Amino acid sequence: MTLRVGAVTIGQTPRVDVTPDLMKILGPEVELVESGALDGLGAEQIAAMAPRPGDYVLVTRMADGTSVKICERAVTPLVRQKIAAHFTAGIPAVLLLCTGEFPDFPTGGLLLRPQKILFNMVQAVVPAGAKLGVFMPSPDQLEQSSQRWSQVTPQNRSIGASPYVRPEETIPAAAEELARWGADVFVMDCMGYTLAMKEQVRRITGKPVVLARSIAARALRELV
Repeated sequence: MTLRVGAVTIGQTPRVDVTPDLMKILGPEVELVESGALDGLGAEQIAAMAPRPGDYVLVTRMADGTSVKICERAVTPLVRQKIAAHFTAGIPAVLLLCTGEFPDFPTGGLLLRPQKILFNMVQAVVPAGAKLGVFMPSPDQLEQSSQRWSQVTPQNRSIGASPYVRPEETIPAAAEELARWGADVFVMDCMGYTLAMKEQVRRITGKPVVLARSIAARALRELV
């Protein structure tokens, strides 16, 4: 029996960069039904969602493989619409493909928010006094990242390392810099980071690495 579950990206579908890793964990009996908050929107509409000073910054992938920065306040209503459409169609569980922070809102079923899953998992396992090294897609997100992860440990450092633009350069460079700083645990805080990127960071640092997409996929598999 095939079980249908939803996946909502804050960008555009298909998320060919994400779904293969998810399906490795979810298994062949699960069908992933994708939708994107920016599906069908033109360049001008998306440009109008660009962050302004003080906005919560999100980074996502477009259908053509490029990345774009948008603000949470502009995209949240579209995300809610896509999630609601899945539940209306009878899909029992939906995975949000973003680790950004969104306001709580009522849903019609099981909504998995990777930010909460990732945060609570890291909080549960990071020892007191440990140094936490965090990968973020953009330097524009470092302040909001520090505010989040300071709730786990005051000894945290975030670095902008895009999973979408020259990751073969940005990922190892960030891993080496955080290792020199003395990070004990590494967090890859974006659904854009891949299983292969996680293994690369592990090889470079020799330290534990927590990957958002695999943690979220395992939580979804547990529920369905």
